[in-house]
Amino acid sequence: MATAKKKKSRTGLYILIVIACVLLFAAVKVFGPNTGTLRQGEFLYIHTGSNYAKLKTQLQDGGYVSDMSSFNLLAERAQLPAHLHPGKYRIRNGMSNFEIVRLLRSGRQTPVKLVINKLRTKKDFINLLSTNLEADSNALHELFRDEHYLSQFGVDTNTMMCTVIPDTYEFFWNTNADKAYRKIEKNYAHFWDATRKEQAHIHGCTAVQATIIASIVDEETNISEDKPKIASVYINRLQKGMRLQADPTVKFAIGDFSIRRVTGEMLRYNSPYNTYQNDGLPPGPICTPSPGTIDAVLQAPKTSYIYFCATADLSGHSAFASSYDEHEKNATAYRKALNARGIH
Repeated sequence: MATAKKKKSRTGLYILIVIACVLLFAAVKVFGPNTGTLRQGEFLYIHTGSNYAKLKTQLQDGGYVSDMSSFNLLAERAQLPAHLHPGKYRIRNGMSNFEIVRLLRSGRQTPVKLVINKLRTKKDFINLLSTNLEADSNALHELFRDEHYLSQFGVDTNTMMCTVIPDTYEFFWNTNADKAYRKIEKNYAHFWDATRKEQAHIHGCTAVQATIIASIVDEETNISEDKPKIASVYINRLQKGMRLQADPTVKFAIGDFSIRRVTGEMLRYNSPYNTYQNDGLPPGPICTPSPGTIDAVLQAPKTSYIYFCATADLSGHSAFASSYDEHEKNATAYRKALNARGIH
C-alpha cells in the first residue's frame, strides 16, 4: 500500500517536473533572447503595403531573429500579421520574441532626425529626403515639378527651395513626399513671422526675394560680421537698377561649386542664374541660406556701398567701396594676392 502511494507520488512529481520544464522552455522561447546576427544593422524598415510574409523574410535575411519558428508561433498568437505597421524599428541585441512582437504590433517606431544644412540644388534636397525617408525620389521629383501644388505655398519650381530652412526636423520614416514637404514648409512659415516680413518690406523685398539675396550672401562669405554689409551692397544695387554681378551665381549656373576664381568665359555663361548677364535677382536661391544669414539681410545697414571684394590678406574678410575707383584699387590688390599664390 505504502509502495503504491510512493509510486503515485513519484509519478506526480515527474509530471510536475515535466510541466515545469515545458513551461520553462516556453518562457525561454517567449521571453529569452532571440536576436540573430543583426547583419543589416539594428534598424528594421517595414515598407508601406508590406505583409507578414515579407516581414518574416526580412527578419530572417537581416539576422534580426534567430529562431523563426518560435517567433512565428508567438507572432501569430498575438495577431501580428493583422496589426503590422510600416516604419523604422530598432531591434536591440538580446531582445526576446515577446519584445519584438510587442514593438512591431504597437507601431512605436524610431523617429528620424533629419538635419538640413546648406543645400545648393533641388536634387540635393530630394536625395537627402529619399535617403532618409521612405518617400520615393520619383514622387519627390514629381511633387516639386508641380506648379499647382507649389502655388499653395506661394512659391514655384524655381523658388520652392526658399522654403527649406536649415534646421533639424523629426519625421517618422514612412512619411510620404507631401507630408515631408508640408512639415518643412510649416517651419519656413513659422520663421517668417510678422516682424521678419516687415523687415523685408522695409528693404523693398518679399520673404522669397530676401531669401534669394541671403543665398548669395551665404555663398559669398562665412564671416558673420561681413554679411549685413554684403547684403547692403546687393540691396543698393537692386534699388539702383544695377546688375548684381555676384560670382556665386555664376558657379551655380555652371554647376561647378569648386571654382575658386570666376573669370573670362565663365562670366558670359548663358543662364538665367548668371547675374553678370541678367538684371535683378536670379529665378531662385542658389543655396539654402542659414537663418542667421537671412536675418543679416533683413538687418542690413543703410550704406552707400555698391562694390565689395575679398581683402588682399586673403583672410576671408571683404573690402567695401562706394565708388568704382575705390573698388578697383581693392580688386587689383586682391588679384595680385591671388596671382602671387598661384590661385586660378
